[in-house]
Amino acid sequence: MLKLSKLTDYATVILGFMARDNRQVRAAVEIAAVTGIALPTVSKIMKLLVNAGILLSTRGAKGGYALARAPEKITVAAVICALEGPIALTECSLSRQGCEGASGCGIHANWSLINRTIHNALESVTLADLIRPVAVPEEVMIPVASLYR
Repeated sequence: MLKLSKLTDYATVILGFMARDNRQVRAAVEIAAVTGIALPTVSKIMKLLVNAGILLSTRGAKGGYALARAPEKITVAAVICALEGPIALTECSLSRQGCEGASGCGIHANWSLINRTIHNALESVTLADLIRPVAVPEEVMIPVASLYR
């Protein structure tokens, strides 16, 4: 199963809150109170996002955190990389050196293609997309014939 960490999930909640008024500087205490995420966790996430260049940090009485770029310029891939590291479905997606069977592997290129496709999909979704309301249909119809292709 592919699964992102709870920190990455929390980061999207925090960034979603900040993106709704992206010019506002927010204190970690305020972010924790509004999102319901514990202050130590918020602080840890904010540090990682600052280090990745997604947030700017300002010290002082009127200090806090702000988005480094417009929400339309911050991709989901950038957020995931900031919290999780490089996006890779398999060890060989990053480097063939981590794989004991690299010399006899005939599917490395296919995993690389899949990894690149997922990375590109995550690059195409921005923070602005995440905060945009989505109408969810009550029922989704999938033609049965499409399941057997």
